[in-house]
Amino acid sequence: MLSEPRSGRLAAWGNALSAGAVSPDDAALAIVGEDAVHRVEGLPGEAGPVGLTLALGRLRRLGVTGWRVALPAPGHPLGLSGPPDFNARALEAEEAVVGFGAPYGLVPEVSEAGPSGDTHVSVLWRCLPVRQAPPADVPSLGEAERELAEALREATVALTRLDVAASGPAAEAVRDAYRARAEAGREVLAPGYPARAARVLELAQRVGLMVDMAYGHGHGGAVSASEMAARGAALRPVERVARRAQVAAYNAYVEERERERGF
Repeated sequence: MLSEPRSGRLAAWGNALSAGAVSPDDAALAIVGEDAVHRVEGLPGEAGPVGLTLALGRLRRLGVTGWRVALPAPGHPLGLSGPPDFNARALEAEEAVVGFGAPYGLVPEVSEAGPSGDTHVSVLWRCLPVRQAPPADVPSLGEAERELAEALREATVALTRLDVAASGPAAEAVRDAYRARAEAGREVLAPGYPARAARVLELAQRVGLMVDMAYGHGHGGAVSASEMAARGAALRPVERVARRAQVAAYNAYVEERERERGF
């Protein structure tokens, strides 16, 4: 949860491109990030994989005017609208983007090559047909913000009771990395998003950081099987709420367009 999903980057910068806030090359550069290369396969009219800049331009000409994010998990088809084949691929990848304005979606396939410490990451986005329908279980920004605040309070009480301190050198290293990213002035979202969306996404990432640390570091007193189960029970709803909030933030651009058009 600490790392932004690739589908989030693609949706955010793809939406900024649609709004005319960034150039095609700048959008592609931001989407690729620290990966080696991104390509798109299955694009209508193309026999094989094509570059990201060409693909985004082609999809815009095919009618895609915006992008939504899906972050599904088993039993929780968050952000999906079908059909079953697309949903299954998205669930396997645990993320996807869904086009708005035309029935196309993209699911990432990530591959790594090279020795440890010098790994090159390549992403192949599969272009597939999607159903143009409201996405599953996505809250409004206001709902997401309220849910996050409530879930954070409840989880803090439960984890304190279980003595899950999320402390120690590893947890502190994670916190330091997060602070360094914030101090570097990283853009939480691409240009053109409302300030509230950036605020919700930032809070969702902070909540995700807490969940990551509580799961992976500082076991505290939660050493028995029953206590570990209780910790998981406390964290799962928070993790779900944080994913819902992420999707709400990334989708805010499209939701705003729908409101403006009276959809």
